[in-house]
Amino acid sequence: MKRFRLWAKELSLSQQLITIIFMITVSFMIFFFVFLTNSVDNFVRDEMYKVLHRSQTSVKLYLENDFENIQSAQDTNIIHVVYDLDNLTCTILNPNSISNELIKQISSKVDLATTYSQDFTYLEGEVEVLYSIIAIDDHTVLASIMNNTYKMEFKNAITNSFINVNMGFISIVFLVLMLWVSYLIHPLNQIRNYVNQIKNDENATLVINRRDEIGDLANALVDMKEQLDKENRTKEEMIQNISHDLKTPIATIKSYSESIKDGIYPYDTLEKSVDVIIEHADRLEKKVYQLIVLNKMGYLLDNCEPGLNLNMKNVIEKVIISLKVVKPEIELVTNLNDVYFHGEEEPWRIVVENLIDNALRYAVSYVKISLNDNELIVENDGKQIEEDRLDKLFKPYEKGTDGKFGLGLSIVQRVTSTYGYKVIAENLTNGVCFRIINNKAYYYKNDEQEVNDASIVQIEKKKKNKKEA
Repeated sequence: MKRFRLWAKELSLSQQLITIIFMITVSFMIFFFVFLTNSVDNFVRDEMYKVLHRSQTSVKLYLENDFENIQSAQDTNIIHVVYDLDNLTCTILNPNSISNELIKQISSKVDLATTYSQDFTYLEGEVEVLYSIIAIDDHTVLASIMNNTYKMEFKNAITNSFINVNMGFISIVFLVLMLWVSYLIHPLNQIRNYVNQIKNDENATLVINRRDEIGDLANALVDMKEQLDKENRTKEEMIQNISHDLKTPIATIKSYSESIKDGIYPYDTLEKSVDVIIEHADRLEKKVYQLIVLNKMGYLLDNCEPGLNLNMKNVIEKVIISLKVVKPEIELVTNLNDVYFHGEEEPWRIVVENLIDNALRYAVSYVKISLNDNELIVENDGKQIEEDRLDKLFKPYEKGTDGKFGLGLSIVQRVTSTYGYKVIAENLTNGVCFRIINNKAYYYKNDEQEVNDASIVQIEKKKKNKKEA
């Protein structure tokens, strides 16, 4: 069986189709000759008996009325024998001969004759003989015998017709399937060439106007290529941005260090000049740290046990302790419930740090952190975000007005999506809100809102109808 599967995998679609048609044909022939032969024999026998009865009825009518014209009522493929029960003699009406054994066999059955035809079979050697007897009156019995040649011709005709019809049907099905396979192969070849062009980094285009699964596959490949091109452009931009962001602090550190070595203080005094070096070193360190975190989060996997296993209140409180001194003039307002999220502590801590740090950067007077069932909200009363940038904030190197590196929110998005949550940026009346919500709760909330909206529409419609009435 394993060899057969390996062999089948090596076949093309056309070869597979031919193999299937061949196997179906062979199976049909085996089924016909092994299982249907007896059914065909029974059908032929029944039909032959019907032919015997019709011929026998005609001959009986002539025997009762006009014996002289009996030849006109006879079927040349049937032999009729008239038995005289009084004289114990028999007369063959046809100019055919039959064996003495068959005569004796029929003679032994004439006593069973009634006014209805009685059917019998007799095996003469390897040939099956069909005959039927009927009583014409109390003294005469008519026996009708089927010519075996006619029986075999009839059987062969039925068999050949059956085989020809089925072979014709199989041929039509084969032709239709070949056209269908050709219809499939052409777009598949287009897809293969398209993939090879992409692999060879060539300019590739794919246009397949189909609405079936192949069309869906082609559209998915085109979308994939567009997404890959977009990601490649993003990576190139990231490399350029990283190079630029790393180059500036490194150049500053190098130039200031060389100046100090030569006894020159670029920023008034030695202490101030060293402070500049330390500031750029800290900036460089934070940049490298975020790049490491971003790369690490790119490989983050959800290896936690299913369910809510992390106390987010404890995580948020730890982060607030470390960040509340960053901008002491900004009030940190908290509304934290004992809520558990799914995931590990360290990635979630980085998420909370990035959200609060981002909020502190833009806040005017306060940052509010709320923790409810399946939901974490970080608000600030800073400037609103442009509507066309709300969906772009979570892409790498998408910096805000006062943003530093454009990596923090990208890290937030990667962690939340890994653990089955969704992060959303929203503009408030007086500020900005970042909301993290469980995916299931998010879709349920949207569905519930749609239901509520539909209910409101129905209520308004009823009020309008009532008013018009």
